[in-house]
Amino acid sequence: MYMSIQLAKIVENYFNRTNTFIRFLVIGLVNTCIGFSLILLLLNVFGLSYWFSTFIGNSIGAIISYTLNKIFTFKSNVSNRKGIIIFILVIFGSYIISYQLGYKIIHDSNVFNLDLYKDEFSVLLAAILYTVLNYLGQRYFTFRQVEDS
Repeated sequence: MYMSIQLAKIVENYFNRTNTFIRFLVIGLVNTCIGFSLILLLLNVFGLSYWFSTFIGNSIGAIISYTLNKIFTFKSNVSNRKGIIIFILVIFGSYIISYQLGYKIIHDSNVFNLDLYKDEFSVLLAAILYTVLNYLGQRYFTFRQVEDS
């Protein structure tokens, strides 16, 4: 019992001292597990389109992301009215750029011979691009008030 309390304090202290990118990645793991699972479910089980599946999966992940990143990652005091609008613009911009690039790189390139799993590899590549673009946008646009104060 004592060891588990000590371990919990060590983990809590570590995450309180880590930079925002590490915390963002931890929250991102949660978002990715939920959003990516939903994308694959919609794509492969329900047979829905690439664009619909990625849009719905990322939308659900975005709701979770906003809440957890505002409270945990950036500890922001930005108003929800302002924060949600900027957050949505950053998410949408990151989505369009990364999923277009992911799709084009895998589908339109002769470099990758992935005929059977092109959509799945497109989603994976796009998710990596999306994470980087989303972090930069959230840090420097949505939740920057905390960093500046």
